[in-house]
Amino acid sequence: MDPIPADTGPIRIGAALIDDGDGRLLLVRKARTEAFMQAGGKIELGEHPEAALRRELAEELNWVLEDATPVYLGAFAAPAANEPGRRVEAEVYGLTARGDLAPAAELAEAVWVDPEAARALVLAPLTRDHILPLFERLATAPSTSA
Repeated sequence: MDPIPADTGPIRIGAALIDDGDGRLLLVRKARTEAFMQAGGKIELGEHPEAALRRELAEELNWVLEDATPVYLGAFAAPAANEPGRRVEAEVYGLTARGDLAPAAELAEAVWVDPEAARALVLAPLTRDHILPLFERLATAPSTSA
């Protein structure tokens, strides 16, 4: 009997670009993997991307977004870091957090890094090709506040 083929469709995720307000972003690494990426995870059938993000942040970082409102930053796609031959389609939201966010669930590590330090890490393609450049553009954008 032939094995059942693995799913080859895109992996839909809700992901967070979390900054600390001081020029650093939060990257996470799952257990038994090498690549650092954004916190977040797979969107369940019928789930809104922001709801998936809120659920995943509570599971992965013990961060319940009671008063924080994620800001939608866009949709991005890239090769999946941990599932060869698959692509991730990410709905990305921005958040600012102060202090430590401790890894939980399947996460092995959570680190605050500036863009230069991030480039020294093994990064997921989505993080390397889209999130880090987006973070840098947002950090250098003129402020609209008075």
